[in-house]
Amino acid sequence: MRIRGFQVLDAEPPPPGLDTKAAQQFGFELYSARYGNVYTVRQLLQLIQECSGLRAPLVGVWEKDDRFYDALRPSVEPEGLYTPEAVAAHRSQHLERVRSMLERTDLLVFTLGLTEGWIHREDGTVYPTAPGTIVGSYDPASYAFKNFNYEEILQDFLELRSLLKTIKNDIRFILTVSPVPLTATASGAHVLAATVYSKSVLRAVAGYLATSFPDIDYFPSYEIIAGAPARGFFYESNLRSISAAGVDVVMRAFFRQHGGVDVNSADAPKTSNDDMRSALSGVDKINALQEAFCDDVLLEAFAP
Repeated sequence: MRIRGFQVLDAEPPPPGLDTKAAQQFGFELYSARYGNVYTVRQLLQLIQECSGLRAPLVGVWEKDDRFYDALRPSVEPEGLYTPEAVAAHRSQHLERVRSMLERTDLLVFTLGLTEGWIHREDGTVYPTAPGTIVGSYDPASYAFKNFNYEEILQDFLELRSLLKTIKNDIRFILTVSPVPLTATASGAHVLAATVYSKSVLRAVAGYLATSFPDIDYFPSYEIIAGAPARGFFYESNLRSISAAGVDVVMRAFFRQHGGVDVNSADAPKTSNDDMRSALSGVDKINALQEAFCDDVLLEAFAP
């Protein structure tokens, strides 16, 4: 997108001197802030509420092997921190960066990824991973599985839209639905049925929002990849990962719809040959990054 002339915000850039591989292992250069994967609308809503001073999680720190982790983004510090206080200090700084990012955001692109999540029973905090998969431990008295329905997801998005309008009144939205199927489910259903349910609900919510509000658009990356006309061609052999060809087709369609300069035109941003090669070869790295930084892939390690 940067090569095409779009300004992509990065409110939490890596420290100077940190190479790209190391930076991404610590959650830098992957998102517009270092918030890790945001899979559900409720998770996004709670992040916005937290950086606005409207909520604080009752349990925000998880432990593993005498190291401490931010439960709301457990993978951004692979080795954890020494104390819960250090985690709290890091999160406070992170929330400040998220708030500053939202204050400058003209267009928020959000992919609706999952309906399933794990919540804290007492205060309803939604976590990006099940407690115990990366860090922490599962206590059924404290945590519960939650499968959000259409009405809940819709109301969550309406609430976060209203809240964001108080931060940046002219903010606009592009919604997509992830074409990546579930790798596991805690719903009790077969994972295929659980995937179809999840995608159907998320697509219905996105469709309603896009037809109901002029500041919300929908981009059909889900249909391009998962639709019957594609015949599964854009999936890798595991039928989950999106192929480089699929990513390329989706992005070409996106730029045809939403503009951006041609990378071969005289108006394209000036970049070095190395930058251009890196940008154009980036599609080939999508699957490696997706598998490395998609938290729910870790569920495969816990499958029987």
